[in-house]
Amino acid sequence: MKKFGLLLLIMMSSLLSVNVFAEEGETVDTYAYYGFEPDIVTNYISNRKKLGFVRISVELMVKVPEDLMVLEHHDPLLRAAIIEILGAQTEDKVKSLTGKEEIRRECYDTLNRLLEQEIGKPLVVNLLFTKYLYD
Repeated sequence: MKKFGLLLLIMMSSLLSVNVFAEEGETVDTYAYYGFEPDIVTNYISNRKKLGFVRISVELMVKVPEDLMVLEHHDPLLRAAIIEILGAQTEDKVKSLTGKEEIRRECYDTLNRLLEQEIGKPLVVNLLFTKYLYD
């Protein structure tokens, strides 16, 4: 319920800011962000005897604030896809900068593909890792 209230507040403030700053006839892109709560924590394929894990915070950027409701509705599907992608990665890929970017891109492509299957169009403009911890 707290998440819904925050979402509603963000949507309202976004709509107000569009009306205040947009000149007549001018179109303004209003971006909004959807964050997965709680952080995503999962294991990955480790080269060592102990289990490796990764903990990430993911923010999805959308062009239209109303799309946040769609993302919230499909949160379990999107979260499961990210966990599946992370769980299939090797330790070397998880711990390298280029590997991190490849993982981010794979998550972005997969989520948009899933959204296209579910609602008929991709919604995610960008996917950001705002926290990326591994062991």
